[in-house]
Amino acid sequence: MLRHATVAPARAWYTWSPRPAEMVFLPLGVRLTPVGFAASTGKATLFPSGPGVRFGRHAADAARTELTLTHAGTTLEWVYDKDGPFAVAGSWTAPVLGEWGLRFWINLCLSAEGGEPVRFDAASGAAVVKVGHRFVALASREEPSQVTGHDAVEGVVEDYETHGYFYLGARATEARTLALRFNLEQMRENRFALAVADREDLAVAQAKALAAAPAKPAPAPAHEGRFAGALDAIRDVMAWNTVWDEVNDRPYTSISRNWNLGKFGGFGVWLDDQQYNGLLTTLFDHSLAADNIAAWLASATPQGNLACLLTANDAWVDRTQIPVGAFITWLTYARSGSRATLEATYDTLARNHRWWWENRDPERLGLVSYGTSDVGEGLYKGSHFGARNESSMDNSPIHDEAVYDTATRTLTTIDVGLNSLLALDAEMLARFAEVLGRDDEAAEFAAIAEGLRTRIRDTLWDETRGLFANRIRGGGFVRSVGPTSFYPLTAGAASEAQVEKLLAHLTNPETFGGPFAIPGTARSDPAAKDNTYWRGRIWPPLNFFTWTGLHRYGRHVEATRLAEKSYALFDAAWRERRLCPENYNAETGEPLDQPDTEGFYSWGALMPLMAVAEVMDVSPWSGWTVVNDGAPVRLGPVQSPAGAVTLSIADGVMTLERNGRLLLRTAARGRFTRLSFGDGDIRVTLPEDLAEGARLTFGAIKVADVVAATVGGAPVEVTADADGVGVGPLPATAAGKTVRLVLAADSARSAV
Repeated sequence: MLRHATVAPARAWYTWSPRPAEMVFLPLGVRLTPVGFAASTGKATLFPSGPGVRFGRHAADAARTELTLTHAGTTLEWVYDKDGPFAVAGSWTAPVLGEWGLRFWINLCLSAEGGEPVRFDAASGAAVVKVGHRFVALASREEPSQVTGHDAVEGVVEDYETHGYFYLGARATEARTLALRFNLEQMRENRFALAVADREDLAVAQAKALAAAPAKPAPAPAHEGRFAGALDAIRDVMAWNTVWDEVNDRPYTSISRNWNLGKFGGFGVWLDDQQYNGLLTTLFDHSLAADNIAAWLASATPQGNLACLLTANDAWVDRTQIPVGAFITWLTYARSGSRATLEATYDTLARNHRWWWENRDPERLGLVSYGTSDVGEGLYKGSHFGARNESSMDNSPIHDEAVYDTATRTLTTIDVGLNSLLALDAEMLARFAEVLGRDDEAAEFAAIAEGLRTRIRDTLWDETRGLFANRIRGGGFVRSVGPTSFYPLTAGAASEAQVEKLLAHLTNPETFGGPFAIPGTARSDPAAKDNTYWRGRIWPPLNFFTWTGLHRYGRHVEATRLAEKSYALFDAAWRERRLCPENYNAETGEPLDQPDTEGFYSWGALMPLMAVAEVMDVSPWSGWTVVNDGAPVRLGPVQSPAGAVTLSIADGVMTLERNGRLLLRTAARGRFTRLSFGDGDIRVTLPEDLAEGARLTFGAIKVADVVAATVGGAPVEVTADADGVGVGPLPATAAGKTVRLVLAADSARSAV
């Protein structure tokens, strides 16, 4: 009997539970729950998310999972290592003791969610639970001091806190939950294992053998050299925040596992957050990205919008959030190549886009405002604050001058960030429709995007201040500005003259310059001193969309500088404290200087995402891009349009490999764009600043395989290299042109 039959075997054993240290075999609902007890305080703990848990490394499939657990001054280094899909080993070491080890107890508690009895066999030293026709065995390298029985893991806590650790009355060999008890005087280090099999003796033997085996070495970092650790950080944050939604019976990546139960009652889907999570998880696991897409798709309302927020407690269906879904989903599609992603999301995203025009442009100006419709029963419905929720920048001073118009149910300001993102949304939907062969809709959305770009450029540009700003409908510009003033870059709406004036604000200490970037409120604005949520603080999404716009306009130097500042800010909190903050103080860079910031928030990973993308990225405008700036780096494996690849730069030579096979090698410097390694057709667009004499090697093919080779459409000779085919040396005039190799049909699939 399978309790959850939709999870792939690779993720069957996983940290699905709200309790981070708990390992769950989801198909059977079997749990291994660590419980700690400190006699010094008389308190036991299930190690919930919070100050007592420091999140370590976490593979996307939980092949390796590391935590630091702290209770009453005692520190445990806790590690899980999987041995295939059906077995997992665990271990602990106690580098710091808060009291005599005899008085600090570690308990390995085995249970099944269906209440099946767990038995302990003294002869084998293993605990076993049978669920349906399967057996799960738990064995320890060290023999437990005693085994006790309880109705649930909470009963273990109650037993310790009521009776202490000398009590023998709970001893048992069968119960709904069995606790194998160890103390740190006798077992300061230990290794244990769980195994699943279709016969009890097999499960026990496998668990015992794995518990007795040496621990696996720690895996190598996924990102070394330039921006070291950025890819690892994204992986760890996404993996730790991926949990099982027990309310809706599904996997998804939560906003923060710290909020899942306490704040939202079991699950919480903020629309934009869930869309970001789809993008961030597709770097490692396309199936998990699909789970996150499914989570936000489920928020579609009969009215046409995607709901702003759905939790176990509330539903904000009267609002949506900023329209970034088509852009983020396009990036997910571009990395995975899954047409099914577009097919699954297009109609819903198109309805959501049209909903904006029907419900948020009351005067038919061709520019929209935030609002709250008269549907649902959500908190703040029909209020000024509810309308501001759509922006996600709830208390930002850019909304201070807005009035909530009860007749139209909208704010009276035209928001530059919203309209820019809506233009981007239409542009991406045109791309969706084109791929799907819906030509009329592609033309419709392309026209919407172009018209909106023009209105943004003409209506929302404040020449006096040299930037884009929100505007009161029928009136002037609002005083307060934020990084959304840069969003017309992301939409492609700014003229070149506007760009020059706009970018001056990135270095102006009165607006958005300074050592920490980018403040959510202009530094000269009195509201910046509030340092409360969106008033003054630095927010990862604001940086991400500004950075996107800079690259779109070819302002790569400025974009790289912003990525460097963003990653330095993130890394200062991550490297020592393993924090992935929701936001940061704009003056000091400290994330936890006020009580409103969540310290392990999924969209915080947008900061290291920019750093990863400075090495390798996929965008709608330049395609798959890799950068060789000569600095040493090793990045990967990471998902790309060609599958999981690894990029490295050593001694100035850039190498791109897939499964150890060479795709591309070159010593040429610069940004290589529009990479494509399709069947029988290889393409790479050369850097705009290509130096004389550049040479590229394409691996795993022979000269005889090449039917045609061109640079910028002109024929070029290829030569044999030791591990592939070489093109070049090329003249500097080849800069910006595309190298293309067409391969013979018989060799195409084997080559790439």
